[in-house]
Amino acid sequence: MNSDVNTLLQLFFRWAHVVAGITWIGHLYFFNWVNGPFQSKMDGPTKRAVNPELMPRALFWFRWGAAWTWITGILLAGLIYYQSKEVLFDQDHPGNPWLWLAILLVTWAVGFVVYNAIMKALANKLVGAIICLILYAGVWALLECFGHYSGRALYIHGGATFGTIMALNVWMIIWPYQKKILTALKEGNPLPATDPIVGIAGLRSKHNTYMSVPLVFFMISNHYPTVFGSTYRDVYAAVVIILAIIITRALYAKAPKVPGI
Repeated sequence: MNSDVNTLLQLFFRWAHVVAGITWIGHLYFFNWVNGPFQSKMDGPTKRAVNPELMPRALFWFRWGAAWTWITGILLAGLIYYQSKEVLFDQDHPGNPWLWLAILLVTWAVGFVVYNAIMKALANKLVGAIICLILYAGVWALLECFGHYSGRALYIHGGATFGTIMALNVWMIIWPYQKKILTALKEGNPLPATDPIVGIAGLRSKHNTYMSVPLVFFMISNHYPTVFGSTYRDVYAAVVIILAIIITRALYAKAPKVPGI
């Protein structure tokens, strides 16, 4: 591809990727840190009046923000990392970029199925989350040790792995379950908080919130070769994920304490 055309396409897709990402993650934080505490302050009649009007509108921008963030992201990755070997792989590695893109896409699809099965099968969701983080480390090791991804590519694809699971959560779990919740509310038979549908939708939204914080770090990391190019890049990535968990927990603790008027 002509280098000038490639550069212009990268600019366009990066711009679209950022705008779509702001739309998606902004609504994600609204749902978890604003709407969640707000819902607990409303009585039943108010919820029946407000939520069928508010939530479908918010969920529209939420789910399509997720879709277009992923679509523009994979197109951008194709332009930057899969047009040649120089950016994707460590120096002089003879791998096939398009073969590794296929491997990556299959790994993401299978990974979501496994993640989904683990979270449904285990009653202890914390244990399930820990197992999934270990599997995430396995995907990281696959790209690093067998794919020989460069440090820059490794960090970007580490973020993209989180982003893919998040987008699939939105379209495969959160949106379908929220439709059921809203339909029941509109029909005058609101689902109790103990209903599995409510619990699963809330849990996946929470997972997405936790994943979003390290995702953002990995997505901006290509500006910092001191980090992704370091011998300790894996350690730095692990520290980022741990810090993200701590920060997100603190924000969840703060959210219910933010007062209304």
